[in-house]
Order: sequence, then structure tokens, then C-alpha cells
Amino acid sequence: MDSQIAEKIEPVILHGGNLARAKTLFPQAPEPWIDLSTGINPISYPHSPIPALAFSRLPEPALAETLKKHAAQAYGAPSAAHVVAAPGTQILLPLVSELARKSSKPKAAILSPTYAEHARAARLNGFDVVETDNFEELKTADLAIVVNPNNPTGRVVSKTDLLALAKILTAKGGTLVVDEAFGDAGEGYESLCGEVDQGGIVVLRSFGKFYGMAGLRLGFAVTTPQTASILENRLGPWAVSGPALHIATEALADKYWQVDMRLHLRQKAQRLDEVLAAAGLTVSGGTNLFRLVRHDDARGIFTHLGENGILVRAFEERPQDLRFGLPGRQEEWQRLRDVLKSI
Repeated sequence: MDSQIAEKIEPVILHGGNLARAKTLFPQAPEPWIDLSTGINPISYPHSPIPALAFSRLPEPALAETLKKHAAQAYGAPSAAHVVAAPGTQILLPLVSELARKSSKPKAAILSPTYAEHARAARLNGFDVVETDNFEELKTADLAIVVNPNNPTGRVVSKTDLLALAKILTAKGGTLVVDEAFGDAGEGYESLCGEVDQGGIVVLRSFGKFYGMAGLRLGFAVTTPQTASILENRLGPWAVSGPALHIATEALADKYWQVDMRLHLRQKAQRLDEVLAAAGLTVSGGTNLFRLVRHDDARGIFTHLGENGILVRAFEERPQDLRFGLPGRQEEWQRLRDVLKSI
């Protein structure tokens, strides 16, 4: 293997949603499994039937432009020209960090703990990566990354602080990436999508989490039209599938569903708080799509839940943390309550 390629190989990062691995860890667990290991809405958007042409033809460019217009309106971007649609925000991470590299020894600072793929993507593009809980340290970097609201802690950084950071970075040719993947279900935060013309800012928005359709693989970058054009060229034509164009255009325009769902998720998150509290577990953070629990015996709780067919998100690097997503059906809520009582 070429040594230059070998140096860029990063270890596989374990994420939530891997039921096959859970079944291997707990082969005697009862089925069906309840997967609470992701921060994905258990209620999917009730879209209209997908036209057959969405599968049989290449996506029309006009449909992609319509999607971008609705995304701009939904996220508060200045215009559709500021929006890039991609097959999931995950694919945008290395593209964005590649564009942010301006020197032979660039530094990336990531406000942590947070989503681990940001650090991996920056390292793949040659950045010296610093993961820090000190916001001030972000000002020393060429590329600063903030997940806002944060996954998994739910931490929120103020818009004022982010804009001040962006100004400092822009003055030295740097870039601020704000990942608002959980923005649709966040509380008490303000989006930066409307401020990207300041320059040096890239905002990432996820479609699948709030709309309960992670398998659709759709996400957006909001930035200046110049940077958006470069990212679109990197992605190439037909980056978004026909079915995704149909569903997302409809969902992003459905303001009534969005308002009702935000209220519904808030109520479900409060219900989850009550279930966890009844089991003696204290919520230390989260958003309305997940809750973070810190406990000295988090590993034991994870094992107990797994042995009973309930998967939650554990973190190898933070063994005291567990992240709980929202149950869907009533029987899932009852089963979670019963299993937690038996700890």
C-alpha cells in the first residue's frame, strides 16, 4: 500500500444504529430490538406517493433548484444560491475541510466532546486536530468546528459568540464550520444560516434527523454562493436522488407539520426525562431528539438494556456517558420503563 495513502487511513468510528453489532454483543436478547442509539425522530414525515419517474429517470436539475429554494426558506439562508444539497451532511465534512486548508501545516480546533467524524475528516485533509472544551482556543485555529446544538451534550453556543469567532477567523483566512444537524429540534439556539454572507462560515443542516428519514441520505451546506459553487462542483451532477428530491421538497415546505412536530418532540423529550428520573437516572444534557445521561455505572446500564433488547448509545472515550433516543410506539415506552425499573 502506498505510504501516503496508508497515513490517511483512520480507524473506523463506532456510531449508533448498528443493530447487527448489538445482536452479536447480546445474542440472547429478546426481539424485536428497540433502537434508541440514534438521535433520529421515530416518526417519519408522511410524504405523498413517490412518482415512478423519480426512480426511472435521472433527477431533473430544475427539481434540485426547487429543493434548494425550499431549503433556503426553511433554514433562513439568503437565497438558493447559498445552499448546497448533498447525499447526507457526512459526505460534506471532508469536502469542507479540504476547502478550508490554506497552508502546509493547518490547525483545526473542534469544540468537544462532539460528533467524532469532524475530527476524522479534518485529519484526512492534513489538519493538526485539537479537540477542546475551551471556546477561546478555537480562535487560534485555521478551521474551527462547532456543533450547535451539540451532540451529545446539547450545549448551545450563542450566535453572538459564533459571529465574533467567525470575524477573527475570516481576518486570517480561516473558516468556521457550524454543524446544526439537530437545529430543527434544538431549544434556545439561533441559526447562523442567515449570516453566511459575512464570509468564512459554512453551516451544515441535516434533513433525516428531524424528518425521521435518515436512510434517505440528504443534507445541506449553507455558505457564500462562491463556496457553494465549489462544493457543488466537487459533488458533481445528480448528487441528490429523485426520491429524496420529491420527499424533501414536500417536507421542507410543510410548515404546519414542522410546527406540530417540534411541539410533539418537546413533549416526548419531557416524557423521556420522567422515565429516566423514575429509574434514578439524571439527564445532563441533550436536545428534543435525545437525552444524555451520565452515571458511574453507565457500562452496566448499557449491558442490562442490551440484554433486554434495548440499544442505547455508549461512548468508548467517555465510559460514563449514555445517550437515549426517543422511543416510538407505546409498547416501546412501556418496555423501556420496565427494563429500567429492573436495574
